Amino acid sequence: MTASLDIAYPFTGCWIARYSPASRVPSHGTRMLASSYAIDFVPTSEDGRTAPITLGSLVRPEPADRFPGFGRPNLAPLGGVVVAAHGGEPDHPAYRGLPSVGYALTQHRRAAAGWVALAGNHVLIEHGGIVVALCHLRRGSIRVHAGQQVTTGDLLGDCGNSGNSTEPHVHVQAIDDREVERARAVRVTFGGTLPRDGEIVRA
Repeated sequence: MTASLDIAYPFTGCWIARYSPASRVPSHGTRMLASSYAIDFVPTSEDGRTAPITLGSLVRPEPADRFPGFGRPNLAPLGGVVVAAHGGEPDHPAYRGLPSVGYALTQHRRAAAGWVALAGNHVLIEHGGIVVALCHLRRGSIRVHAGQQVTTGDLLGDCGNSGNSTEPHVHVQAIDDREVERARAVRVTFGGTLPRDGEIVRA
């Protein structure tokens, strides 16, 4: 059984690491759905900033397309076979400030609804018995289908805000089974490294 998997960053440009297993495990505060070593990447402008926080940001949801990375390409981080591609979930508004509190209180509903409610639009790629998931893609943007062979750097879809997401980002995790509900988490690195929370990545 492979203890870890080294992959490429699934994007180009400037992104910031969030909920990194380099900073804590389980990285997202739960081991549910084999997410112990999952990591999020939030797209930013070249100076490392996401959408500016305004007074409105603190009191009401914001359109997802206000954020600099909404619609930015997400790429295959490794070669393999696409074993799942789901792209019909809606992109919802982003939640910061007070709206994020209300959104957090409804997270248990999404968790109870299962993988798709949490992952939103996603692509799963299998390589050597390990499956890598990219989640929260933009509705209608997925360019691949189940059974398709992909190589590192192939376009999979666009960064979105579907599923359990408070702002546009891509969630990456590796697992040891195609069925997420019975899988175990697999550690990942990116070009031999793993960024910590808050670290800026330029790919």
